[in-house]
Amino acid sequence: MQTCRRELLDRTLLWNEQHLLHALREFEKFYNSHRPHQGIANARPLRALPRPVDDPEQTVRLDIRRTDRLGGLLHEYRHAA
Repeated sequence: MQTCRRELLDRTLLWNEQHLLHALREFEKFYNSHRPHQGIANARPLRALPRPVDDPEQTVRLDIRRTDRLGGLLHEYRHAA
């Protein structure tokens, strides 16, 4: 609850109950499916551990894409295919 308040509600001007519910749903999806957590290898709660990058050449070719959620308040980063 404190994370939701600190990362979302303290930074958002909410207009009405419908806007609040939308923001909470988006934050819940972000928190449980994308956001890295401080756990084993920063694995997310509902996903398996990521594969480690061992090849230095592979890090040079990384193509990272950013997706904004909630008007840019939350950012998701993914490897481009």
